[in-house]
Amino acid sequence: MSTDMPRRERPGAQALARGILPAALCAVLLVGLASGCARAPSSSAENGGAAESILLRGSGPEPDSLDPQKARTFQAQDILRDLYECLTSVAKDGSVAPGVASSWSASPDGKTNTFHLRPEARWSNGDRVVGADFVAALRRLVDPATASAYAQVVEVIAHAQQITAGKAPPASLGVAAPDDATVTVTLEAPAPYLPALLANPSTCPVHRPTLARYGSSFTRPGIMVSNGAFVLKDWVPGSHLIATRNHRYWNDAHTRLDGVEYLVIPDEHAEFTRYRAGDLDISAVVPRDDLEWIRANIPRELHISPQLTTYFYGFNLDRAVFRDSPGLRRALSMVIDRELLAKQVLRAGEQPAYGWVPPGIHDYTAQSFDYRAVPLAERIARARELYRAAGYSPEHPLRFELRYNANQINDRIALAVTAMWKETLGVEAQLVAVEFRTLLQDIDRRDVDVFLSSWEGDYNDAYTFAQYFKSDFGVNLTHYRSAAYDSLVERAAAEADPLKRRALLEQAEQRVLADQPLIPIYFYVNKHLVKPRVQGWYDNALNVVYSKDLALAPGATR
Repeated sequence: MSTDMPRRERPGAQALARGILPAALCAVLLVGLASGCARAPSSSAENGGAAESILLRGSGPEPDSLDPQKARTFQAQDILRDLYECLTSVAKDGSVAPGVASSWSASPDGKTNTFHLRPEARWSNGDRVVGADFVAALRRLVDPATASAYAQVVEVIAHAQQITAGKAPPASLGVAAPDDATVTVTLEAPAPYLPALLANPSTCPVHRPTLARYGSSFTRPGIMVSNGAFVLKDWVPGSHLIATRNHRYWNDAHTRLDGVEYLVIPDEHAEFTRYRAGDLDISAVVPRDDLEWIRANIPRELHISPQLTTYFYGFNLDRAVFRDSPGLRRALSMVIDRELLAKQVLRAGEQPAYGWVPPGIHDYTAQSFDYRAVPLAERIARARELYRAAGYSPEHPLRFELRYNANQINDRIALAVTAMWKETLGVEAQLVAVEFRTLLQDIDRRDVDVFLSSWEGDYNDAYTFAQYFKSDFGVNLTHYRSAAYDSLVERAAAEADPLKRRALLEQAEQRVLADQPLIPIYFYVNKHLVKPRVQGWYDNALNVVYSKDLALAPGATR
């Protein structure tokens, strides 16, 4: 999924390498968007002042939507996982676990999958959750009228691709509800990752009567009817969202929180200040400038673990300057000293990214650029040749905008990378820092040259990364198009032999790395601060922690 585009003149690369950060870099300060509007949560219930158990979670930037079929950022999907429950869910170790479906099975050929729903599953208004709710949601996901960026995520389901292309009606999708307690999913080809895929919030059900009555307003507090452990009570843009315990949730007996408050704080330093002041139980991120202090003073509250996410700069391949010059794209990637960024700027264990698929993906060998092992000096020399061949020189420099959402680490990486481009090639990149939602809009309008984004695996399988670059994938933000690449990915999707499938996916990654539609910068790690009073915290590579699994120690203070 898209994350913190997702998720600014320029110090010389040599100065940065010596650890001397120029004033321009050191002076980059972030203005927190939520610093003036967040409020302190209530600490008592309405019935006589009894203490409530309210978990305070940092959510980072504002969620783009709380419509399960339309949300595209992990900030939104983290909240949706608390509000809704899909057929399956993410286990604490990142594997697949039951959700509304208590069990499932596949036919011998792997193409027909049957999910058995819990009879006790209920919506927050008391209605039973039935198979038709999932059928309606999946049809809505692929319906072109919904305009979901995630429509192609379920392209393995029979007829999904024809529907998203407008060549077949949504009702032809290979999903059915033979009865209230059953959902069948028919596939174009066997997909062993299907149960994990169906934990993605984009596949969660919608309450059909509420959607029919309120249309796009069905996500509003007081209107939304959801089937997860919590239900939306309040949403003040730029400040907070509040979800209260859903006592009609089928597993409510195991929920130990009365509610969750998600604080919108895009500035990591502002969030850390709130955390230290006791306004947060769990942070969305951890500011790197404070890592040494954190490790020295509150080491047990720091949680860092591998994450299946790639941070990158994407080229707008609708712009001729980049579309027609693969050598230029390659040159801009080759001169970036990723090891220096990891050591001097990131400093939390992130790995330099010389490929697209992060390490740690199940049954897959991550691929790398062919220049990964080439010494930096040699890479720079070759990049200069490619730069000149593309028609540029120090006397006639390449000029473009690098657009990104403002926060401290994005600022610093942008400053460092543009300094490397300037020093090694003479590139003059103008830095444009905007608010998160504005960046999404700019990318959607194609009003960008080069932009920051990131991609988080929706499940632990290489296909979730391979699918990103398919020509028809709705979140292919670079608009990369390659018939050869599409063929490799489609063949992999149809391949039943796991060894042959793996080989095809690895070939596909090699192809996209050769074409260089974007510049991978680093592979993420999960970074959170968790107060000692929070019980039940766990880490996994998908960075998914359900609030329903957590509790607050009785009487403990922040």
